[in-house]
Amino acid sequence: MRAVIYTRYSSDLQSESSIEDQIEVCRRYTEQRGWTVVGTYDDRAISGASIVRPGFQAMMSDVENGNFDVVVAESLDRLGRRVADVSSLHDELSFRRIALHTVATGEVTALLAGILGTVGQQYLLDLRDKTRRGLLGRILAGKSGGGLAFGYRIPDDKIGDREIVETEAHVVRRIFNEYATGISPRKIAKRLNEEAIPGPGGRNWGDTTIRGQVDRGTGILNNDLYIGRLVWNRCSYVKDPKTGKRLARPNPPDQWETVEVPNLRIIDDALWDRVKVRQKEARIEMGKDSTGNALNRVHRQKYLFSGLLKCGVCGATFTIIGKDRYGCAAHRSKGICSNAQSIRRQAIEGRILSGLKSRLMAPTLVAAFIAEYTAEINRLAGEALQDRQGQERDLSKTNRKIDAVLKAVEDGMYTPSMKNRLFSLEQHKEELVAALEAPPPSPLRIHPNIHKVYEQKVADLIDVLNDDSIKAEAIEIIRDLVDKVVLIPAPNGDGLDAELYGDLATILDFCGSDPGKQKLPGSREPRSQLSVVAGVGFEPTTFRL
Repeated sequence: MRAVIYTRYSSDLQSESSIEDQIEVCRRYTEQRGWTVVGTYDDRAISGASIVRPGFQAMMSDVENGNFDVVVAESLDRLGRRVADVSSLHDELSFRRIALHTVATGEVTALLAGILGTVGQQYLLDLRDKTRRGLLGRILAGKSGGGLAFGYRIPDDKIGDREIVETEAHVVRRIFNEYATGISPRKIAKRLNEEAIPGPGGRNWGDTTIRGQVDRGTGILNNDLYIGRLVWNRCSYVKDPKTGKRLARPNPPDQWETVEVPNLRIIDDALWDRVKVRQKEARIEMGKDSTGNALNRVHRQKYLFSGLLKCGVCGATFTIIGKDRYGCAAHRSKGICSNAQSIRRQAIEGRILSGLKSRLMAPTLVAAFIAEYTAEINRLAGEALQDRQGQERDLSKTNRKIDAVLKAVEDGMYTPSMKNRLFSLEQHKEELVAALEAPPPSPLRIHPNIHKVYEQKVADLIDVLNDDSIKAEAIEIIRDLVDKVVLIPAPNGDGLDAELYGDLATILDFCGSDPGKQKLPGSREPRSQLSVVAGVGFEPTTFRL
């Protein structure tokens, strides 16, 4: 057996030696079983809340190549702390006939993956709540909840406290005064950089550093601390499960926590109010802009497939790099990708539209999906029958236990613990009865000729792209049908090959199957997103669009 070892620790506050310690206990585990360690993967100071980790991704790449027979980790939470990630990993390894072992539990079965994945995810949720509770206590005491704003420093040996740095406070007052008199954030930043005045963290100034975002309280001009008011919980932060990126979501004002800290005031209320008035006027002027380009006000994509084109070499986005030409952003701006090929915007748009119409819902794809879907329905039906039989046995056993407790009471035996036991049994009985009464998920019916409906609808959309009155709506519908388009240098070095990926749930909804109104088998959520790549069956296929 060829074994690989995966190790990870979460935070910079943890010791680097944690990796070596994990490798050692895993190595001993493999030696006891006579396995040969052929490689190790590690992720240092990276959370397990996302699978977007270099070491993990490298391991999964080697999984596809069949480079080993078993994966070993100290515990399952080293591999991931989300139920979906752990279950997906187990499914992928099982499909490749690769075993998964942890030192803590031995071989990881599907049941263990589900249970331990749930425990790992609940740990993160509990940790988040406890961290928020601790931060709230600090905020109510007038202390810092994290971060250090420009204009302040932490006094020696007083973690959480802050004091004003007068040299930086002078710059803050200057920024507020200049903006209030009509000078733009861009011009203010340019002047500060010309005078070699260091910005936050010693970096250069930028206009966004100054203006920030009003609703999120970011930027110099929106920091309430400068008027002696500490505002916390303006935003909630969540991680995108697909990318692992941390995203901010503004909270309503009634969820904000506000504490007065007059000792940290840098500017007076009158100057603050003048700045707020000018910010409001600027937003009104942007709203009157007739060109549609005021700070990209509505965030509409400029071109039909902007943001959907991905590099097949490094995964970066293809962006406009010249007049109407797309190229890999990582190659152009950072030089870290070897994909130097570019393509005319009109050419790739034409190829994608043609592929959308004729390839994405080809009869072979529809037939393959129906076959796979039927097989999955049969599997789920078998599992549901087993679950139901188990629930029926459990219900029968619970009824016998309830009868036994009641008989004991009738015979004169009674203790407080019997009351609690009876209540627990009755509650469990209600849960089982509710589960047995729940109807099975409705099947999703797909007509074999749905591709003809799809082709006609896409053709109608393409026809109205030149109609300005409905063009924007048509573009949004077309973009929804495309999950991504991967552009790969052709083997002969001539141009780019393309893989067109579509979202099957959206496509079926578009065609009228309307899966949004019913639950897909095996899912508790409506509209489970089933990604499918255009081509034969479900395997990714490269073809020229």
